[in-house]
Amino acid sequence: MEIVGWVAAVIMFIVAFIGLIYPIIPSVFFIVGGFLLYGLFASFDEMSWIFWVIQALFVILLFGADTLANIVGVKKFGGSKAGMWGSTIGLLVGPFVIPVAGILIGPFLGAFLAELLVTRTGVKQSLKTGIGSIVGFFTSIAAKGAVMLLMIGVFVLYVTSSFG
Repeated sequence: MEIVGWVAAVIMFIVAFIGLIYPIIPSVFFIVGGFLLYGLFASFDEMSWIFWVIQALFVILLFGADTLANIVGVKKFGGSKAGMWGSTIGLLVGPFVIPVAGILIGPFLGAFLAELLVTRTGVKQSLKTGIGSIVGFFTSIAAKGAVMLLMIGVFVLYVTSSFG
């Protein structure tokens, strides 16, 4: 059953990494789901309360990294709160309206239109904010990917050694 646990966990981890590019997939739930599936099929013995506290802290870090990267990306390029909201809405809606390319076009257009229509900053500044939203998106992918790798690394350490 341990092999089944590993296979289930790895599948969940792969889906989580797909969620980095396609943010409609809740990556953090798939990472934690991988831990839980491994435990159900193999054993929870190695996953002590310390393991779960560490993972909970990583989950908090994941949410913080995502939010911070978006804020920094938009703010660094001179955007406002409207630009941040527009970028976030575009990130969620874009992939549905324009499959594949919507993941980049959505946040860009959301930030651009929000700046142009809400804050009336002008086309040049609105374009800069749109570019900032894309920079924030890529920064978010890198930060979340690093944290997810750390989460999986801690998991592997715990289940393959005597940490638990």
